[in-house]
Amino acid sequence: MNMNDVKYCPGTLAEKFGTYSPSCLKKMFNGKRVSHILSYDSPSKDEKAAEIFIENRKRISISGVQIKISLILEKNILRLTEKGEQGTYILKPVPRDVKMVDQVPANEHLTMQIARQVYNIPTAENALIFFKDGTPAYITKRFDVIADGSKLGKEDFASLAGKTSMNAGGNYKYNSSYEEIGYLIQKFVPAWRVEIEKYFQIVIFNFLFSNGDAHLKNFALLENSSGDYLLSPFYDLLNTRLHVNDSDFALTKGLFADDFKSEKYKNTGHPGLSDFVEFGKRIGVNENRISKLLTPFTVKQEFVETLVKRSFLNSKSKKAYELNYFTKLNYLK
Repeated sequence: MNMNDVKYCPGTLAEKFGTYSPSCLKKMFNGKRVSHILSYDSPSKDEKAAEIFIENRKRISISGVQIKISLILEKNILRLTEKGEQGTYILKPVPRDVKMVDQVPANEHLTMQIARQVYNIPTAENALIFFKDGTPAYITKRFDVIADGSKLGKEDFASLAGKTSMNAGGNYKYNSSYEEIGYLIQKFVPAWRVEIEKYFQIVIFNFLFSNGDAHLKNFALLENSSGDYLLSPFYDLLNTRLHVNDSDFALTKGLFADDFKSEKYKNTGHPGLSDFVEFGKRIGVNENRISKLLTPFTVKQEFVETLVKRSFLNSKSKKAYELNYFTKLNYLK
């Protein structure tokens, strides 16, 4: 990408910014004037850079298939962590082995921004950033590392469910249902009646925005300053339909722990509003709150279109993103 083409903040997508806006710098980089251009070449285009990044990957403790690089902010420069250092940012370059791979960083950034700005869903701080050659990457600020470099307690739901590759096979993080995650929240979170509403909203969001990879490890509990565990900010939100032909739900059982499906679900092959109402009841959302929580996801949100237009997706991907959104929206009517 030509760096002169940047017209929206690569963090918040606010108008009339050729780099990060003050609001983004405050939230993402503690107010420091960080450039939206890294001092590195893309590892996909530079063999020497690739070797440096591969060495860095040996030190990062974040699991997952996509390449993740550990960074630290020194003064106002983002650099790779060295041996013994605790990274405070995660960089995700363009991955491999999916269609339209060059669109993945902008896709994740857009989806995370829609979750926060349109639906008030708490998400990890994030932005787009660019290598010197203009190749985009997605960057997120670690929410489990505090200012002094120490880490907060964090447990993903694969661990909470007691599932590992050793006892549940290679597909362990997909072998569950969203209803069962709800029961785990009730079990492990003292303030579960508040947190279950956040969980209810993110499950609907993931359906509406075609995130077909919301597996057990993409939900987590995070220790707060009082030592209690609450749902962590949400992360890894992505419209996977742009890249793979996946199903509505990542988890093999789907929404429910049993075979429940509404008549509409049986006829269309996709869940409808009544399925999500039933889902809310099953996981313990107060019944008089279900309709209020669902409503924002059942009506067209103009700001979704605005953010898609401002995003760093190419024109073809923008059209596909909007088409996926309107298609899913129709199932919820």
